[in-house]
Amino acid sequence: MASLLSFFNTSTSILLPKPTLSLTKACAAAAAGATTLSPAEESSLEERFGRKGIKFSGPLSGEEVELTVRNGSSLRLRIPDGHVTSYKPNVYWKPDGFEEVLYTIPGQEAEDKAKAKGGIGLVINDVSESEANSKPVITSQWTLKDVDSDSIDALQVELSCKSGNLDISYVVSLYPVSMATAVIVKNNGRKPVKLTGAILNHFKFKKRDGTSIKGLRSCSYCTHPPLPSPFQVLSPSEAMKYEENPAWFSFGYEPEKKPGVWSVQDVPITVLKNKLSRVYTAPPEERRKHFYNTAPSKYETIDQGRELFFRIIKIGFEDIYVSSPGSLSRKFGNEGYFICTGSASMLVPVLVNPGEEWRAAQVIEHDNL
Repeated sequence: MASLLSFFNTSTSILLPKPTLSLTKACAAAAAGATTLSPAEESSLEERFGRKGIKFSGPLSGEEVELTVRNGSSLRLRIPDGHVTSYKPNVYWKPDGFEEVLYTIPGQEAEDKAKAKGGIGLVINDVSESEANSKPVITSQWTLKDVDSDSIDALQVELSCKSGNLDISYVVSLYPVSMATAVIVKNNGRKPVKLTGAILNHFKFKKRDGTSIKGLRSCSYCTHPPLPSPFQVLSPSEAMKYEENPAWFSFGYEPEKKPGVWSVQDVPITVLKNKLSRVYTAPPEERRKHFYNTAPSKYETIDQGRELFFRIIKIGFEDIYVSSPGSLSRKFGNEGYFICTGSASMLVPVLVNPGEEWRAAQVIEHDNL
């Protein structure tokens, strides 16, 4: 039996608690197609899987699960679409010292009003034929596979779904000062598949002027749209829409280049007051060399307004995606600000041969206490 960390090569080193969880092996085959639970099965989710720190709610107690660890840190996960809609860690030494980290808005379309946009979402596309004709891998009909816990200091929920010849597992974990999301894709077909993917996070900030990221200095980047996602707040076309420079003297401001033009980050802090949409990574042609500079394995978001920072750690992904809405944020109201960032493999598809697996994960942790 293994914890989340054992899904990856033992040479991977990250600073996380290492509980021993009796989690069922994540790559076990899921039932063919998306399984629809009967009312009796749905109503029994709380009885079958609920325990201290893990609570199911929603229609027939099968729509959403909330995880809460001993220090009060919590997250909410929608089961059908694998959407993390809330992460509220304990960040202050005071009663009720919890802060919502994720930015969410109600769905815009009539049929989506009950589904939030933003939060944390997994995106996987099949680009085996061509990147221009990419096919979204279905991740909107997840089923609950297992849950586990180590006391109430480490909690995990495992979802599974099947798309064609691909078996997919998605594991969401919560710890006192961190949370993690991990994906395992197994190819049960007879042909190799090429995949692009990302775990995209929408972080909320107190004010536009105090929003930045740190840790990308000396990394190559280019202007690039995000992968389309059912959780997106800004569509790829909106993210790439040109915005006139509103602040010539903004510290750290860098005029955006045209798509496909590569630059190197030359400042330690990237100010996200203005509009941008970038991928930080090694250019594809550089990866043909024996040695090249990869994107950093971790970087930090800085919210000066709330005096909070969060560290994002990527495992198994090659790229880092970063976007900020600039003045377009006013479209969604005047309260606060947000960015979209996360671990990704966007520019060079991941090749998964028959019988093999692709494993990747992302950790969000903090030292705010």
